[in-house]
Amino acid sequence: MKRPHSVVLAVVASTFFVGFGGGVVFPILPNLERVLGITPFFVGLILSANRFTRLLANAPAGSLVDRVGTRTPLVAGLFVEAVATFGYVVAFNAPLPEAWFIAARVLWGLGSALVFATAYTIAADVSDEGSRGTSMGVVRGGITLGFPAGLVLGGVLSDLYGVTAAFVAAAAFALLASLIAYAVVPETHVSEQRTAVRPWEIDTAVPTLAVGFVNFGLYFAYLGALFSTLVLFVDAIGVAVWGYGPQGMSGLLMAVTVLAASGFMLAGGKLSDLRGSRLPTLLAFLVVSFAGFVLLAAAETLWTLVAACVCIGAGQGGTSGPLMALLGDLTPGDRMGRAMGTNNVLGDLGGALGPLVTLPLIRMVGYAPIYVACALIPLVAGGVLVGGVYAKTGSVHPSTAQLRGD
Repeated sequence: MKRPHSVVLAVVASTFFVGFGGGVVFPILPNLERVLGITPFFVGLILSANRFTRLLANAPAGSLVDRVGTRTPLVAGLFVEAVATFGYVVAFNAPLPEAWFIAARVLWGLGSALVFATAYTIAADVSDEGSRGTSMGVVRGGITLGFPAGLVLGGVLSDLYGVTAAFVAAAAFALLASLIAYAVVPETHVSEQRTAVRPWEIDTAVPTLAVGFVNFGLYFAYLGALFSTLVLFVDAIGVAVWGYGPQGMSGLLMAVTVLAASGFMLAGGKLSDLRGSRLPTLLAFLVVSFAGFVLLAAAETLWTLVAACVCIGAGQGGTSGPLMALLGDLTPGDRMGRAMGTNNVLGDLGGALGPLVTLPLIRMVGYAPIYVACALIPLVAGGVLVGGVYAKTGSVHPSTAQLRGD
């Protein structure tokens, strides 16, 4: 097998371009009520369809990894995402666009379930407790680094050349991602117990559920609430720059958020490796996320919005590497695929419920109460995380050496 660093970089290279398809939708889809006359309920359903799909697909995807390995599911998942991204082009120009958009988002959910389960398992397979935080941060950063490019692509190209051009560009990059994976990503996950793994099996260990709850809360606030409402919030407070409308402006702000997240993914993972402990880094970045949503609730100017988005992105990114590394530390290698699948189920549940809960509630109570409620989520998640680690190790500040799942 290739050297660990080479394997991690291969995964980063193969997943970077597919992020375009994930990012391009957020400046466009929340505005479908105005563009195509789709009702807010269906807009929320479209935004959440991929995550509801992954609620069913994540556990089988994780079990599949433990059964057949990582390479084939990764390549297949990336290709499915490419097809789904092209489905947005069809949806925007077809009768009954609601149905086509939902179908494309369901297909995207199936592909991304395979990609997420395999990418993190590969990183766990080729690292140990001294490098796992860095490896997870690099992989997570690579997966999401294409996302801000997609946000800008979706916002700017849709403003300048139309929505179809933005979706076609994203589909082309997603296809390139699957070709890169086929060419360069090796097999890393070999298990002697492959035939014994059931496709519906999930991991119900306390550490997995604790980490998964944190993932649930962060995704509810970050992708579920912030990304599905930002285009509407920007329009409501009338913030604009360089002549961009709400779609272009929200795309730029989301890009700022994800760029901050991508940078701090590597920093958070590396810091947890250097400290020899995951929890202090995790709790610090959860507080940063709290501060970001408080700023967002009070935002009335461009610079306050930028500061809020940077803090939210830094908090989200800074927790990602250490959180995935913590799960890898606490999970035996032959259960890693299922643990990642379970974690993804809970994260996607949060991301799916976010738009369905926040979009209707904003019409009733306004933006500030929703964003204040989201600020409290990281604090509650931190308490759950400390409790889960204590239940497993008997310590609230265990070293990475005490967290070995093997």
